[in-house]
Amino acid sequence: MFRQVKKDVKTRIVDAKGRVVTPGLVDPHTHLVFAGNRVNEFEMRVTGKSYQQIAEAGGGIKSSVKALKKAGKKELVESSWKKLDRMVEFGTTTVEIKSGYGLTLKDEIKTLEVVKELRRRYPKASVVPTFLGAHAVPVEFKGKRKEYVKLICQKMIPEVAKKRLAEFCDVFCEEGYFTPAESKQILETGKKFGLKPKIHADEFAGSGGSEVAAAVKAVSADHLMFATVTNIEKMKRAGVVAVLLPGTSFFVGSKKYAPARLMIEKGLPVALATDFNPGSNMTESMQITMTIACLQLKMTPAEALVASTINAAYALDRGKQIGSIEPDKKGDLVFWEVEDYREIAYHYGVNLVETVIKDGDIVFQRKV
Repeated sequence: MFRQVKKDVKTRIVDAKGRVVTPGLVDPHTHLVFAGNRVNEFEMRVTGKSYQQIAEAGGGIKSSVKALKKAGKKELVESSWKKLDRMVEFGTTTVEIKSGYGLTLKDEIKTLEVVKELRRRYPKASVVPTFLGAHAVPVEFKGKRKEYVKLICQKMIPEVAKKRLAEFCDVFCEEGYFTPAESKQILETGKKFGLKPKIHADEFAGSGGSEVAAAVKAVSADHLMFATVTNIEKMKRAGVVAVLLPGTSFFVGSKKYAPARLMIEKGLPVALATDFNPGSNMTESMQITMTIACLQLKMTPAEALVASTINAAYALDRGKQIGSIEPDKKGDLVFWEVEDYREIAYHYGVNLVETVIKDGDIVFQRKV
């Protein structure tokens, strides 16, 4: 155990003897603001339905869109607050949150205002906002894709930028969602309004998303299950961070995982994230994400920890502020109830966090 000694009103000494201490975990890809759940889809999936089949039956992203439209901001703030509390308890001290379950100007703004409220008031973790109006084409725009892209570029992005509601702009570049040309148009528009580009790329097939990431010099390209050697090299040259989401492949029952070993061998920085969302990965835990990364992506425990801290920080353009323990960086720390850092990924299914420190203050401490 550790002891806390007060030297004066400004200084506290915390004895972490016998504990592993790491930087606070960074989760650079979540869809944390949502209403309700999609447990019925989980049951459909375990009985053999695919992600695409569930979407065609009215589930998927569109199901969450319906639920979010009915929810008020107060309800969304309260439910999101509880999810953030769970993340902190699992060791996460910085979390990115995307919109994308609104798909109208009104509801995208509503979602991002919820994120803004969390960013302003939530005391235990830093919240990073991302605009993802290009998450799917809403049902009311069926057959009118160009009009929806126009709405994103001419109405949504300018309004989000005017209200300073997001730092990043993201697009789901995949067949049935947004084409490479549409994705590039949206991301380039976002850049003109000061929104840094991110992209969901190559999740279900080689969608061209990783090529778009390289072309627009995205801060990160996420998913990347079907990334090729050529595109890995292009992303490396463009300074893109690969954000891998192995929990999603695990949760949807897919045998396809991102080629992490190839990326690492080619020198492309690899980060990990939960992809926390109600449909394809219902977990707030970066710990289980690291376990799956070791087992399925064949990353070493050290690589998984680096991918969950400093590399994940760079995936949010915050590598100079967080992600490592060194002078002039934020005091974001986790004390682990282990004697060897490799146990964090090895001993799975339990919470190994003892204490979480955010900006130098203890924000979670397990009761003993």
